[in-house]
Amino acid sequence: MSAPPAPDLSKLRINRDDPPPAVRRALGRVLWLTGAAVLIVAVVVVIGRRGGGVPVQVVTVTTAAGGGEGAARGGNGGAVAVVANGYVVARTKAAVSAKIPGRLAMLNVSEGSRVEKGDIIARLDNADYAAAVGQAEAGLASAKATLIETQSDRDQLQREFVRVRDIRAQNPNLVSPQDVENADSKARQADARVSAQEARVDAAAAAMRVAQASLENTYIRAPFSGTVLRKEAEVGEVVAPSVGGGLTRGAVVTMADLATLEVEVDVNEAYIARIQSGQQARITLDAYPDTAFRGAVRQVVPTADRQRATVQVKVAIVDRDPRILTEMGAKVEFLQAPRPIASGAAQPVERPRIIVPAEAVRSENGRDVVWIVRDGRVHSRDVDAGPVSGNFREIRSGLSGGEQLLVGGIETPTEGQRVKVGP
Repeated sequence: MSAPPAPDLSKLRINRDDPPPAVRRALGRVLWLTGAAVLIVAVVVVIGRRGGGVPVQVVTVTTAAGGGEGAARGGNGGAVAVVANGYVVARTKAAVSAKIPGRLAMLNVSEGSRVEKGDIIARLDNADYAAAVGQAEAGLASAKATLIETQSDRDQLQREFVRVRDIRAQNPNLVSPQDVENADSKARQADARVSAQEARVDAAAAAMRVAQASLENTYIRAPFSGTVLRKEAEVGEVVAPSVGGGLTRGAVVTMADLATLEVEVDVNEAYIARIQSGQQARITLDAYPDTAFRGAVRQVVPTADRQRATVQVKVAIVDRDPRILTEMGAKVEFLQAPRPIASGAAQPVERPRIIVPAEAVRSENGRDVVWIVRDGRVHSRDVDAGPVSGNFREIRSGLSGGEQLLVGGIETPTEGQRVKVGP
Protein backbone atom coordinates (compact mmCIF):
# COMPACT_ATOMS: atom_id res chain seq x y z
CA MET A 1 0.00 0.00 0.00
CA SER A 2 1.55 3.25 -1.17
CA ALA A 3 1.64 6.49 0.94
CA PRO A 4 -0.69 9.43 -0.01
CA PRO A 5 0.92 12.32 -1.91
CA ALA A 6 2.10 15.30 0.18
CA PRO A 7 -0.22 18.42 0.01
CA ASP A 8 0.92 21.51 -2.05
CA LEU A 9 1.34 24.24 0.60
CA SER A 10 2.58 26.87 -1.86
CA LYS A 11 -0.94 28.07 -2.52
CA LEU A 12 -1.34 28.95 1.13
CA ARG A 13 1.56 31.49 1.05
CA ILE A 14 0.46 35.15 1.71
CA ASN A 15 1.83 37.81 -0.67
CA ARG A 16 2.31 40.86 1.55
CA ASP A 17 3.44 43.15 -1.33
CA ASP A 18 0.09 43.32 -3.20
CA PRO A 19 -2.74 45.33 -1.58
CA PRO A 20 -6.05 43.63 -1.10
CA PRO A 21 -8.74 44.19 -3.77
CA ALA A 22 -10.85 46.52 -1.54
CA VAL A 23 -7.88 48.82 -1.01
CA ARG A 24 -7.13 48.91 -4.69
CA ARG A 25 -10.71 49.91 -5.47
CA ALA A 26 -10.69 52.73 -2.85
CA LEU A 27 -7.38 54.04 -4.13
CA GLY A 28 -8.77 54.18 -7.63
CA ARG A 29 -11.76 56.21 -6.55
CA VAL A 30 -9.52 58.71 -4.70
CA LEU A 31 -7.32 59.17 -7.75
CA TRP A 32 -10.35 59.68 -9.98
CA LEU A 33 -11.91 62.28 -7.68
CA THR A 34 -8.62 64.15 -7.37
CA GLY A 35 -8.27 64.33 -11.12
CA ALA A 36 -11.82 65.57 -11.50
CA ALA A 37 -11.23 68.32 -8.89
CA VAL A 38 -8.06 69.47 -10.63
CA LEU A 39 -9.92 69.59 -13.93
CA ILE A 40 -12.76 71.66 -12.41
CA VAL A 41 -10.31 74.16 -10.85
CA ALA A 42 -8.53 74.51 -14.18
CA VAL A 43 -11.81 75.19 -15.99
CA VAL A 44 -12.82 77.80 -13.40
CA VAL A 45 -9.47 79.56 -13.69
CA VAL A 46 -9.68 79.62 -17.47
CA ILE A 47 -13.22 80.95 -17.43
CA GLY A 48 -12.29 83.57 -14.81
CA ARG A 49 -9.35 84.74 -16.91
CA ARG A 50 -11.47 84.99 -20.01
CA GLY A 51 -14.50 86.89 -18.67
CA GLY A 52 -13.53 88.14 -15.18
CA GLY A 53 -11.34 90.72 -13.51
CA VAL A 54 -11.14 92.82 -10.38
CA PRO A 55 -14.55 94.38 -9.62
CA VAL A 56 -14.29 98.17 -9.76
CA GLN A 57 -16.54 101.22 -9.58
CA VAL A 58 -16.49 103.74 -12.41
CA VAL A 59 -18.08 107.07 -13.27
CA THR A 60 -18.89 108.27 -16.77
CA VAL A 61 -17.46 111.67 -17.69
CA THR A 62 -20.10 114.21 -18.71
CA THR A 63 -19.66 117.80 -19.79
CA ALA A 64 -21.38 120.70 -18.02
CA ALA A 65 -21.85 122.96 -21.02
CA GLY A 66 -25.25 123.79 -22.52
CA GLY A 67 -28.56 123.39 -20.86
CA GLY A 68 -27.39 120.80 -18.39
CA GLU A 69 -29.67 118.81 -16.17
CA GLY A 70 -32.85 120.73 -15.33
CA ALA A 71 -34.16 121.08 -11.82
CA ALA A 72 -37.08 118.95 -10.82
CA ARG A 73 -39.15 122.03 -10.03
CA GLY A 74 -38.89 124.94 -12.42
CA GLY A 75 -36.03 123.54 -14.51
CA ASN A 76 -33.28 126.11 -14.07
CA GLY A 77 -30.79 124.61 -16.50
CA GLY A 78 -27.43 126.11 -17.30
CA ALA A 79 -23.73 125.49 -17.40
CA VAL A 80 -22.29 124.49 -14.04
CA ALA A 81 -19.57 126.95 -12.98
CA VAL A 82 -18.72 125.54 -9.53
CA VAL A 83 -19.86 122.62 -7.37
CA ALA A 84 -19.67 122.74 -3.57
CA ASN A 85 -21.00 120.75 -0.63
CA GLY A 86 -22.57 122.12 2.54
CA TYR A 87 -25.49 121.92 4.93
CA VAL A 88 -28.98 123.34 5.25
CA VAL A 89 -29.21 125.93 8.02
CA ALA A 90 -31.79 128.42 9.23
CA ARG A 91 -30.83 132.06 8.95
CA THR A 92 -33.05 132.83 11.95
CA LYS A 93 -32.23 130.37 14.72
CA ALA A 94 -31.91 130.72 18.50
CA ALA A 95 -31.24 128.72 21.62
CA VAL A 96 -33.94 130.12 23.91
CA SER A 97 -33.00 130.27 27.59
CA ALA A 98 -34.38 131.78 30.78
CA LYS A 99 -33.37 135.28 31.86
CA ILE A 100 -32.99 134.19 35.49
CA PRO A 101 -32.01 130.90 37.13
CA GLY A 102 -34.74 128.67 38.44
CA ARG A 103 -36.43 125.29 38.31
CA LEU A 104 -38.52 124.54 35.24
CA ALA A 105 -42.14 124.16 36.31
CA MET A 106 -43.94 124.01 32.95
CA LEU A 107 -43.00 123.25 29.34
CA ASN A 108 -45.67 123.91 26.73
CA VAL A 109 -43.88 122.71 23.57
CA SER A 110 -42.21 119.67 22.07
CA GLU A 111 -40.11 119.00 18.98
CA GLY A 112 -41.92 120.28 15.91
CA SER A 113 -44.25 122.64 17.78
CA ARG A 114 -45.12 125.81 15.91
CA VAL A 115 -44.97 128.94 18.08
CA GLU A 116 -45.68 132.60 17.42
CA LYS A 117 -43.64 135.51 18.66
CA GLY A 118 -44.42 136.16 22.33
CA ASP A 119 -45.99 132.74 23.02
CA ILE A 120 -45.09 131.22 26.39
CA ILE A 121 -42.75 128.31 25.79
CA ALA A 122 -42.05 127.44 29.44
CA ARG A 123 -42.36 128.77 32.99
CA LEU A 124 -40.11 128.62 36.04
CA ASP A 125 -41.25 128.21 39.65
CA ASN A 126 -42.42 131.74 40.47
CA ALA A 127 -44.39 131.65 43.71
CA ASP A 128 -41.88 133.94 45.43
CA TYR A 129 -41.90 136.37 42.51
CA ALA A 130 -45.70 136.45 42.50
CA ALA A 131 -45.65 137.18 46.24
CA ALA A 132 -43.16 139.98 45.64
CA VAL A 133 -45.51 141.48 43.07
CA GLY A 134 -48.37 141.35 45.59
CA GLN A 135 -46.22 143.00 48.22
CA ALA A 136 -45.17 145.73 45.79
CA GLU A 137 -48.78 146.36 44.80
CA ALA A 138 -49.73 146.69 48.48
CA GLY A 139 -46.86 149.10 49.09
CA LEU A 140 -47.94 151.20 46.14
CA ALA A 141 -51.54 151.31 47.37
CA SER A 142 -50.38 152.35 50.85
CA ALA A 143 -48.17 155.08 49.42
CA LYS A 144 -51.05 156.40 47.33
CA ALA A 145 -53.32 156.46 50.39
CA THR A 146 -50.73 158.38 52.37
CA LEU A 147 -50.37 160.78 49.47
CA ILE A 148 -54.10 161.50 49.53
CA GLU A 149 -53.89 162.16 53.28
CA THR A 150 -50.94 164.54 52.95
CA GLN A 151 -52.60 166.34 50.05
CA SER A 152 -55.69 166.84 52.21
CA ASP A 153 -53.57 168.26 55.06
CA ARG A 154 -51.77 170.53 52.63
CA ASP A 155 -54.99 171.85 51.19
CA GLN A 156 -56.34 172.53 54.71
CA LEU A 157 -53.21 174.38 55.78
CA GLN A 158 -53.17 176.42 52.59
CA ARG A 159 -56.75 177.47 53.19
CA GLU A 160 -55.85 178.38 56.78
CA PHE A 161 -52.96 180.51 55.55
CA VAL A 162 -55.20 182.33 53.06
CA ARG A 163 -57.81 182.99 55.77
CA VAL A 164 -55.26 184.37 58.24
CA ARG A 165 -53.65 186.52 55.56
CA ASP A 166 -57.03 187.96 54.50
CA ILE A 167 -57.98 188.79 58.09
CA ARG A 168 -54.64 190.48 58.59
CA ALA A 169 -55.21 192.47 55.42
CA GLN A 170 -58.68 193.59 56.56
CA ASN A 171 -57.86 194.31 60.20
CA PRO A 172 -54.23 194.21 61.28
CA ASN A 173 -55.24 194.39 64.92
CA LEU A 174 -56.97 190.98 64.84
CA VAL A 175 -54.02 188.87 63.53
CA SER A 176 -50.39 189.44 64.25
CA PRO A 177 -47.72 189.18 61.57
CA GLN A 178 -46.28 186.21 63.42
CA ASP A 179 -49.53 184.27 63.03
CA VAL A 180 -49.48 184.93 59.29
CA GLU A 181 -45.89 183.70 59.03
CA ASN A 182 -46.69 180.54 61.04
CA ALA A 183 -49.65 179.75 58.78
CA ASP A 184 -47.53 180.29 55.67
CA SER A 185 -44.76 178.08 57.04
CA LYS A 186 -47.19 175.27 57.86
CA ALA A 187 -48.68 175.45 54.35
CA ARG A 188 -45.22 175.27 52.78
CA GLN A 189 -44.26 172.29 54.96
CA ALA A 190 -47.45 170.51 53.99
CA ASP A 191 -46.68 171.11 50.34
CA ALA A 192 -43.18 169.67 50.83
CA ARG A 193 -44.66 166.60 52.54
CA VAL A 194 -46.93 166.11 49.55
CA SER A 195 -43.95 166.29 47.17
CA ALA A 196 -42.05 163.77 49.29
CA GLN A 197 -45.01 161.42 49.35
CA GLU A 198 -45.43 161.71 45.61
CA ALA A 199 -41.79 160.61 45.29
CA ARG A 200 -42.55 157.66 47.59
CA VAL A 201 -45.48 156.76 45.35
CA ASP A 202 -43.20 156.86 42.31
CA ALA A 203 -40.67 154.66 44.12
CA ALA A 204 -43.39 152.19 45.11
CA ALA A 205 -44.60 152.11 41.48
CA ALA A 206 -41.03 151.47 40.27
CA ALA A 207 -40.63 148.69 42.83
CA MET A 208 -43.86 147.14 41.59
CA ARG A 209 -42.61 147.29 37.99
CA VAL A 210 -39.37 145.60 39.06
CA ALA A 211 -41.34 142.87 40.80
CA GLN A 212 -43.57 142.44 37.75
CA ALA A 213 -40.52 142.30 35.48
CA SER A 214 -38.95 139.65 37.72
CA LEU A 215 -42.19 137.68 37.57
CA GLU A 216 -42.30 138.09 33.78
CA ASN A 217 -38.73 136.79 33.59
CA THR A 218 -39.97 133.47 34.91
CA TYR A 219 -41.94 133.09 31.67
CA ILE A 220 -39.85 131.98 28.69
CA ARG A 221 -41.39 133.39 25.52
CA ALA A 222 -40.69 132.78 21.85
CA PRO A 223 -38.41 135.57 20.50
CA PHE A 224 -39.81 135.11 16.97
CA SER A 225 -42.31 132.97 15.10
CA GLY A 226 -40.87 129.59 14.20
CA THR A 227 -40.64 125.87 14.92
CA VAL A 228 -39.13 124.12 17.92
CA LEU A 229 -36.25 121.93 16.77
CA ARG A 230 -35.10 120.43 20.08
CA LYS A 231 -36.02 120.39 23.75
CA GLU A 232 -32.90 121.07 25.78
CA ALA A 233 -34.46 120.71 29.26
CA GLU A 234 -37.31 118.94 31.01
CA VAL A 235 -39.71 119.90 33.77
CA GLY A 236 -37.95 119.76 37.14
CA GLU A 237 -34.50 120.64 35.87
CA VAL A 238 -32.68 123.78 36.97
CA VAL A 239 -32.06 126.21 34.13
CA ALA A 240 -30.01 129.39 33.99
CA PRO A 241 -29.04 132.06 31.44
CA SER A 242 -25.66 130.37 30.97
CA VAL A 243 -24.47 126.84 31.62
CA GLY A 244 -23.07 126.60 35.10
CA GLY A 245 -22.24 122.93 35.21
CA GLY A 246 -23.74 120.22 37.36
CA LEU A 247 -27.51 120.03 37.09
CA THR A 248 -27.84 123.49 35.57
CA ARG A 249 -29.07 123.70 31.98
CA GLY A 250 -28.57 126.60 29.62
CA ALA A 251 -31.06 126.67 26.78
CA VAL A 252 -34.59 125.37 27.27
CA VAL A 253 -35.38 124.85 23.58
CA THR A 254 -33.72 125.44 20.23
CA MET A 255 -36.02 126.94 17.62
CA ALA A 256 -35.72 128.25 14.08
CA ASP A 257 -37.78 130.00 11.46
CA LEU A 258 -37.99 127.37 8.72
CA ALA A 259 -39.05 130.05 6.24
CA THR A 260 -35.44 131.29 6.31
CA LEU A 261 -33.75 128.01 5.36
CA GLU A 262 -30.65 128.31 3.21
CA VAL A 263 -27.57 126.29 2.33
CA GLU A 264 -24.10 127.22 3.55
CA VAL A 265 -21.25 125.85 1.42
CA ASP A 266 -17.49 126.29 1.40
CA VAL A 267 -16.17 127.16 -2.04
CA ASN A 268 -12.50 126.81 -2.89
CA GLU A 269 -11.06 130.31 -3.16
CA ALA A 270 -9.70 129.45 -6.62
CA TYR A 271 -13.31 129.41 -7.90
CA ILE A 272 -14.84 132.24 -5.87
CA ALA A 273 -14.49 134.66 -8.79
CA ARG A 274 -17.14 132.62 -10.63
CA ILE A 275 -19.76 133.31 -7.93
CA GLN A 276 -21.66 136.53 -7.43
CA SER A 277 -24.68 137.68 -5.44
CA GLY A 278 -28.01 136.67 -6.97
CA GLN A 279 -26.47 133.93 -9.13
CA GLN A 280 -28.76 130.98 -9.80
CA ALA A 281 -27.91 127.61 -8.33
CA ARG A 282 -29.20 124.06 -8.30
CA ILE A 283 -29.47 122.38 -4.88
CA THR A 284 -29.52 118.61 -4.42
CA LEU A 285 -30.03 117.16 -0.95
CA ASP A 286 -28.23 113.98 0.10
CA ALA A 287 -31.57 112.69 1.40
CA TYR A 288 -33.29 113.21 -1.98
CA PRO A 289 -30.60 112.75 -4.66
CA ASP A 290 -33.17 112.48 -7.45
CA THR A 291 -34.76 115.86 -6.75
CA ALA A 292 -33.21 119.26 -7.38
CA PHE A 293 -34.33 122.59 -5.95
CA ARG A 294 -33.77 126.07 -7.29
CA GLY A 295 -31.53 128.39 -5.31
CA ALA A 296 -29.92 131.80 -5.53
CA VAL A 297 -26.74 133.17 -3.99
CA ARG A 298 -27.73 135.39 -1.07
CA GLN A 299 -24.31 136.32 0.23
CA VAL A 300 -20.64 135.69 -0.34
CA VAL A 301 -19.08 136.05 3.11
CA PRO A 302 -16.32 138.68 2.79
CA THR A 303 -13.60 136.61 4.44
CA ALA A 304 -11.68 133.44 3.64
CA ASP A 305 -10.74 130.47 5.80
CA ARG A 306 -6.95 130.57 5.91
CA GLN A 307 -6.60 126.95 7.00
CA ARG A 308 -8.84 125.41 4.32
CA ALA A 309 -8.46 128.08 1.61
CA THR A 310 -12.24 128.34 1.20
CA VAL A 311 -14.86 131.09 1.22
CA GLN A 312 -18.31 130.55 2.69
CA VAL A 313 -21.26 131.18 0.38
CA LYS A 314 -24.88 131.34 1.55
CA VAL A 315 -27.48 130.14 -0.95
CA ALA A 316 -31.18 130.91 -0.43
CA ILE A 317 -33.62 128.10 -1.26
CA VAL A 318 -36.16 129.36 -3.79
CA ASP A 319 -38.24 126.16 -3.90
CA ARG A 320 -39.75 125.75 -0.43
CA ASP A 321 -40.45 122.15 0.48
CA PRO A 322 -41.46 120.61 3.83
CA ARG A 323 -38.98 117.81 3.22
CA ILE A 324 -36.07 120.22 3.57
CA LEU A 325 -34.83 120.10 7.17
CA THR A 326 -32.02 121.87 8.96
CA GLU A 327 -28.58 120.23 9.07
CA MET A 328 -29.28 118.13 5.96
CA GLY A 329 -26.30 117.61 3.69
CA ALA A 330 -26.58 119.32 0.32
CA LYS A 331 -24.69 119.73 -2.94
CA VAL A 332 -24.92 123.09 -4.70
CA GLU A 333 -24.20 123.57 -8.38
CA PHE A 334 -23.66 127.23 -9.18
CA LEU A 335 -24.97 127.89 -12.67
CA GLN A 336 -23.12 130.07 -15.10
CA ALA A 337 -25.23 132.91 -16.48
CA PRO A 338 -25.26 133.15 -20.29
CA ARG A 339 -23.23 136.03 -21.64
CA PRO A 340 -25.14 138.73 -23.54
CA ILE A 341 -24.53 138.72 -27.29
CA ALA A 342 -24.48 141.92 -29.30
CA SER A 343 -26.83 142.17 -32.23
CA GLY A 344 -25.31 140.52 -35.29
CA ALA A 345 -22.37 139.07 -33.34
CA ALA A 346 -21.44 135.43 -33.71
CA GLN A 347 -22.36 132.99 -30.96
CA PRO A 348 -19.24 132.46 -28.85
CA VAL A 349 -18.10 128.89 -28.46
CA GLU A 350 -17.39 128.08 -24.84
CA ARG A 351 -15.22 125.19 -23.79
CA PRO A 352 -17.30 122.57 -22.01
CA ARG A 353 -16.56 122.20 -18.32
CA ILE A 354 -15.75 118.69 -17.13
CA ILE A 355 -16.27 118.09 -13.42
CA VAL A 356 -15.46 114.67 -11.92
CA PRO A 357 -15.44 113.23 -8.39
CA ALA A 358 -12.26 114.11 -6.53
CA GLU A 359 -11.45 110.42 -5.93
CA ALA A 360 -11.19 109.83 -9.68
CA VAL A 361 -8.04 111.98 -9.84
CA ARG A 362 -4.85 110.51 -8.37
CA SER A 363 -1.49 112.11 -7.80
CA GLU A 364 1.45 110.11 -9.15
CA ASN A 365 4.96 111.56 -9.12
CA GLY A 366 3.62 115.10 -8.96
CA ARG A 367 1.20 114.54 -11.87
CA ASP A 368 -2.59 114.43 -11.85
CA VAL A 369 -3.65 111.10 -13.35
CA VAL A 370 -6.98 109.44 -14.04
CA TRP A 371 -7.47 105.77 -14.87
CA ILE A 372 -9.77 105.08 -17.80
CA VAL A 373 -11.63 101.78 -18.06
CA ARG A 374 -11.81 100.61 -21.66
CA ASP A 375 -12.49 97.09 -23.01
CA GLY A 376 -12.23 95.58 -19.55
CA ARG A 377 -8.78 97.04 -18.82
CA VAL A 378 -7.49 100.19 -17.14
CA HIS A 379 -5.21 102.75 -18.75
CA SER A 380 -3.69 105.85 -17.14
CA ARG A 381 -3.97 109.34 -18.59
CA ASP A 382 -2.44 112.61 -17.46
CA VAL A 383 -4.89 115.46 -16.90
CA ASP A 384 -4.81 119.07 -15.76
CA ALA A 385 -7.10 119.13 -12.72
CA GLY A 386 -8.22 122.10 -10.67
CA PRO A 387 -8.42 122.19 -6.86
CA VAL A 388 -11.01 120.25 -4.91
CA SER A 389 -14.36 121.97 -4.37
CA GLY A 390 -17.23 120.10 -2.80
CA ASN A 391 -15.51 116.70 -3.36
CA PHE A 392 -15.31 117.48 -7.08
CA ARG A 393 -12.49 118.64 -9.36
CA GLU A 394 -12.63 120.39 -12.67
CA ILE A 395 -10.63 118.79 -15.48
CA ARG A 396 -9.16 121.59 -17.57
CA SER A 397 -7.59 119.29 -20.15
CA GLY A 398 -7.06 115.60 -20.81
CA LEU A 399 -10.67 114.43 -21.09
CA SER A 400 -13.30 115.07 -23.74
CA GLY A 401 -16.37 113.41 -22.21
CA GLY A 402 -17.82 109.94 -22.34
CA GLU A 403 -14.85 108.20 -20.70
CA GLN A 404 -15.34 105.79 -17.82
CA LEU A 405 -13.07 106.74 -14.92
CA LEU A 406 -11.98 104.42 -12.13
CA VAL A 407 -13.21 105.71 -8.76
CA GLY A 408 -12.96 102.65 -6.51
CA GLY A 409 -12.15 98.98 -6.21
CA ILE A 410 -8.37 99.12 -6.77
CA GLU A 411 -5.95 100.96 -4.54
CA THR A 412 -2.92 100.76 -6.87
CA PRO A 413 -4.00 99.97 -10.45
CA THR A 414 -1.44 98.91 -13.06
CA GLU A 415 -1.42 99.65 -16.77
CA GLY A 416 -3.55 97.15 -18.69
CA GLN A 417 -4.90 95.44 -15.58
CA ARG A 418 -8.09 93.51 -16.31
CA VAL A 419 -11.12 94.76 -14.38
CA LYS A 420 -14.83 94.19 -14.27
CA VAL A 421 -17.20 97.14 -13.89
CA GLY A 422 -19.44 96.60 -10.88
CA PRO A 423 -23.08 97.64 -10.56
